[in-house]
Amino acid sequence: MSPGTVNAARQLVTALRDDLASARFTVDSLRALWGEEADAALFRGQRVPALRVLDTVASPAATLARVFVLGMPTERAALETALPTLRAEGAVALGLARVEGERVWPCLDLRPYDFIDAHGAGSFVLASDLGELALGQPIPESHVLGVGGASRTLSGLTVRNEVDSVLDLGTGCGIQALHASRHARRVVATDISVRALELARVNASLAAIDSIEFREGSLFEPVEGERFDLIVSNPPFVITPRQDGVPSYEYRDAGLVGDELVATVVRGVAAHLTPGGIAQLLGNWEYRTGEDGLERVGAWVDASGLDGWVVEREVQSVEEYAETWIRDGGTRPGTPEFDALYRAWLDDFDARGVERIGFGYLTLRRPVVGGPTLRRLERLHGPLGTSALGETISETLRAHDALVSLGERGLADARLVVAADVTEERHYWPGDEHPTVMTLRQGGGFARTFPVETAVAGVVGACDGELSIRAIVGAIAHLLEVDETALLAEVLPTVRELVVTGFLRLA
Repeated sequence: MSPGTVNAARQLVTALRDDLASARFTVDSLRALWGEEADAALFRGQRVPALRVLDTVASPAATLARVFVLGMPTERAALETALPTLRAEGAVALGLARVEGERVWPCLDLRPYDFIDAHGAGSFVLASDLGELALGQPIPESHVLGVGGASRTLSGLTVRNEVDSVLDLGTGCGIQALHASRHARRVVATDISVRALELARVNASLAAIDSIEFREGSLFEPVEGERFDLIVSNPPFVITPRQDGVPSYEYRDAGLVGDELVATVVRGVAAHLTPGGIAQLLGNWEYRTGEDGLERVGAWVDASGLDGWVVEREVQSVEEYAETWIRDGGTRPGTPEFDALYRAWLDDFDARGVERIGFGYLTLRRPVVGGPTLRRLERLHGPLGTSALGETISETLRAHDALVSLGERGLADARLVVAADVTEERHYWPGDEHPTVMTLRQGGGFARTFPVETAVAGVVGACDGELSIRAIVGAIAHLLEVDETALLAEVLPTVRELVVTGFLRLA
């Protein structure tokens, strides 16, 4: 692209940015425009409630929402009122729309996105390809997805420490790279899709962000020999049959068999992390006959030589999984096309003995010195305390490192406090003086629950930062008339786990 062309494109994007700001094209404005119920319906893929409201409203924001969020045509004059600087010609030049006579039709989805991270509130306006609702048919295999649930999940769990360099592996529309630009000096965003990179560049320009370098290529090929402080990836992890007649979508399908894509990323990431560098990604993994799917991932982590923490959030049957992703591509149940794809997916799973599919998060870290010290494989299938898990993950890593440094003797001599979001539940049989069940519960983070016995409950209750664990256990041993040394050895592993998981904190 010539310098003159680049400059012209930047001028068009600047005009679009100014017009969107003037129209107050924001998440809050649109939600106020059509209301909470219509907004919820739109999230479910139903645009009629929002469209009914827009039929009665004439404003720049309403016009832009009709065209670029709901995917409906409008009059050219209305669009030019909404985009007085860009005009219809500019929208066509940017690939946002096409003009047919006096009508304008959307070519891209364009919508506001807001968030709160460790650096405060922020917002972007993001371009992506039109979805099934606007197209009225299944999406093409080259579709570039906008911000979905997986994107929000990854952005929420990413550790937002200030770093020098970040790699966004498989950037798609660029959302993770945009987030990373808020806390990194330099960001490299890669994708195998030229189309995705084009839209990601537009989105970075719309956000007036120039610290992102976009590179084309598969997985780590574009960054061979380079290392990063943070690697984030929402990779194309969907397990799809590799056979003729089954669509392969660039945004979700890597072209590999089964869960090999996630395994490949885990194996390759160590060579691209700086000492102490962190990689965070989403993934699916298979539960094959006689094999634990979570331990399957654990074996990938063990082979990587990295610290590893895997959180499994959900497990689906192969039937549920196939239905979810066939429908995601726009093929509707009850059609011959759906049934054919369904059979192909189940045949593929059966050929490898796959019974269930797990979904979750992986946090990997290159040790600064020596070998890995962290290996956590957890099933946390319940509701979360918060969707912004980045700080929780960061705190967990810090707690783990502190415990490694302290050792057993240091932990025994440490003074701890109960985290502010922790409550205790006690259940009694009617008439009994002593509880039969005691449970600690977190209000934030992963919203864990932790059953405790009498001695541990007593230790936790006394953790106010004044006494060491050794002193507290000594007092409890005296009350229970048990050996102090034996009781300390019994409760220390549980205390360690409570510190790692955030129930207790080092004073």
